[in-house]
Amino acid sequence: MTIKEAVEKRIVELCAEKGIAINALANISGVSPSTVYSILNEKSQNPGVCSLKKICDGLEISIREFFDSDLFDDLEQEVK
Repeated sequence: MTIKEAVEKRIVELCAEKGIAINALANISGVSPSTVYSILNEKSQNPGVCSLKKICDGLEISIREFFDSDLFDDLEQEVK
């Protein structure tokens, strides 16, 4: 799994846990829905840290909590 795929899955996972729709996440995070959707699809291969921080704030978690998931173990090496 790539880091981008892990971030995508983690956002979806956290939204499901908290019962938050993607559009609602964008609204409470202060991030445009298009930014959130670009992170969740192929448009954004490298989500920005500032956007992730805003999303974490909307989810009421820290960046540390966001990355505290098995999804981020054993990621593929990404060499381009």
